[in-house]
Amino acid sequence: MTSEEIYSKLEPIIKTYLPEDVSAKEVNRKSDLTRELNINSAHLVDIVLDIEDVFNIEFKNEDMERLRNVNDAISLIQQKTSA
Repeated sequence: MTSEEIYSKLEPIIKTYLPEDVSAKEVNRKSDLTRELNINSAHLVDIVLDIEDVFNIEFKNEDMERLRNVNDAISLIQQKTSA
């Protein structure tokens, strides 16, 4: 699966959990999930659960620690789906 295919499935998941003060237009591949997009830790867990469901993968605790921006999520998904 290409990074573009992953991003096309990932972007709507992330947009679902954006707080009201963040525009969906601000989401891009370099967006920091917690700093720039203001996604709180509870919603970050929801995003991970949705990613696991959509891509049929499982994240471990160490994966969560590496999940800072959208590109990190794409890389992790690529690693998990190609394994």
